[in-house]
Amino acid sequence: MTKRWLTLAALTVAAAAGAFSASAASATDPLTLDSGYVTDDAGVLSSAEEETVEARLTELSANSNADLFVVLVDDFSSPSDNAEWADTVAQSNNLGSEQYLLAIAVEGRSYYISAAPDGPLSDAKLDDVENKMVPLASQNDWVGAITLAADEIQGDGGAGALRVALIIGAVVAAGLLLWLVIALVRRSRRNAEVRRRGAMPETPDPNDPFSTLTDEQIETQAGIALVQADDAITSSKEELGFAVAQFGEGATAEFTHAVEAAKAKMSEAFDLKQKLDDEIEDTVQDRRAWHIRIIQISDEIGDVLEENTEAFDELRKLEQNAPQELERVRGERAALAPVLAAAAPALATLSASYDPAALSTVSDNPAHAQERATLADRSIEAAAQAVAAGRPGEAAFAIRTAEQSVAQSAQLAQAITALGQELATIETQAQALIADLQGDLTAAPQLPDADGSIAAAASATAQHLQLAQTQLAGATRNPQAALETLTAANTQIDAALAHGRETVERGRRVQQVLDQTLTQANSEIRATREFIETRRGTVGSTARTRLAAAEASLTQAQNLRATDADAALAEANRAVELVRQATYAAQSDVQSYNSPASADDSWGGGLFGGSGSSGGSGLGGDILGGIIGGLLSGGGGGGSSSRSSSWRSGGGGGYRSSGFGGGSRSSSRSSSRSSSGRSGRSGGRRF
Repeated sequence: MTKRWLTLAALTVAAAAGAFSASAASATDPLTLDSGYVTDDAGVLSSAEEETVEARLTELSANSNADLFVVLVDDFSSPSDNAEWADTVAQSNNLGSEQYLLAIAVEGRSYYISAAPDGPLSDAKLDDVENKMVPLASQNDWVGAITLAADEIQGDGGAGALRVALIIGAVVAAGLLLWLVIALVRRSRRNAEVRRRGAMPETPDPNDPFSTLTDEQIETQAGIALVQADDAITSSKEELGFAVAQFGEGATAEFTHAVEAAKAKMSEAFDLKQKLDDEIEDTVQDRRAWHIRIIQISDEIGDVLEENTEAFDELRKLEQNAPQELERVRGERAALAPVLAAAAPALATLSASYDPAALSTVSDNPAHAQERATLADRSIEAAAQAVAAGRPGEAAFAIRTAEQSVAQSAQLAQAITALGQELATIETQAQALIADLQGDLTAAPQLPDADGSIAAAASATAQHLQLAQTQLAGATRNPQAALETLTAANTQIDAALAHGRETVERGRRVQQVLDQTLTQANSEIRATREFIETRRGTVGSTARTRLAAAEASLTQAQNLRATDADAALAEANRAVELVRQATYAAQSDVQSYNSPASADDSWGGGLFGGSGSSGGSGLGGDILGGIIGGLLSGGGGGGSSSRSSSWRSGGGGGYRSSGFGGGSRSSSRSSSRSSSGRSGRSGGRRF
């Protein structure tokens, strides 16, 4: 009986040893890849299948910028994690950033695509590839799974990409050709338009009436204007001949000068026309400018001759009504007498009150007025003799001379009285400006004057006031000079006072904004402090540091409030910015603590059985609130990421002990993995 039990025990031990040995044999440490793209250490591929896979992976390498290496083993060991195992193999075999490794544990029912962080495919794309492989891998269709991975990795980078590139190239070429055709058509049209427009500006100028006319239109107008101007001069010369014969050369001398001036302008126009018609080629800009100048000269000639035509007409009216016009001028001369007699006394009165410089414009007016009156008397006498002798033309000229002499004499005499009135008005204005400046001098010391500009302006104004008061005192007043002095002083001090008042107003606005910002900063700091204090078990150092800095800036702003409002406002704004950074950091910490991934590994979801998926409740919520968090975690901030080592955020879409489940990369990777992934290395390549 004892022997039977010993035999049974031996068999049991042998069976267990065999099972353990078989299990150990199925696990595979990281290995060296074969020379091809496929390393079938598990022996699950037939020769034909391996050749098929090799051909597809070779095609992938030829048609894209990526390589895919595949290793099939029974199970992963040393390490047993699929991601760490695949990364280890990729690193030990010097795979580059564009080379991927698909590691499949046939018996372990798990796989993983190892990729460098700077590879051409994103983590999301790798996750998608792994997910799509799940149905094929679950059916042990290794060829199908590998082929699908190759197809997905190749994507648009292979033949499809080449076709797309060719299509895009063809589209671009067609677009360029179309653009070239359109450009040539537009250029042809533009050249035709340029030829049609010549030097005509593209955008009309409202101040230039010629800007809306083409070169051809301007040339046509210039030709017409030149002919009309020449005809007008010819007619005017004939008219002048008649006038000389009728009124004499003295009466028509002014008209003779006008015709000569018109002839000189006409010569200029003909010279320009000759330049336009000679054999020398001119630019379109010059031709346009010269044609415009011809039009302008023709207009000037027309204006001159038109004015003289009107003067001729007036002279002829005088001739037709010489006796009546002579009596009218005699009446105007008689009315001039009292005005002329008052001119000298009026000037003497002004001279007794004002400085000679103030009267310089009228100091010789009485003498000139008397000269004009004397000329008027001689002309009236000559006109009377011409009327009596039956010479109406001479009479008309004499009447015209007398008429103008009377008008000028009256103007000279009246200018004295008008100046006296103006000086009185200016003096009143100067006195009012003095009062205004005195008020400015009183207000100046009450304004802030950091750079001393207000004080300098006030000092200069005081000097100007003293000078102006001197110019307005005594019997030699000069109101014009005083007003000029006061106006300059007023301009200077007004500018200085305006700057000071602007400084005061700006200070008031700064103080107002400062008060609002301090209130805002206080409110936000209080709210953030309460948020952190009630959740201090989960809020890390960043939020606390920003909050402390915000409180320091707020204190500094309050200290500077009375002495330097600008600096205080800057500190208050800094406090607001810092407290908002603190709020964001604190909320991020709490949100990270409450995330589902964190909840799976946290005390609330494991040790105490809480859900951990919301704001926390029960004992987990107490820890979140910091009530006993200090006892259990030293007050430290939770909320760290559940993964800290992988160089890409995903894990395998592999199949765990429950079979092919297609889990997400973040949930299938261990958070305790080493940080020795493929990130940041620059290794060799396999060929």
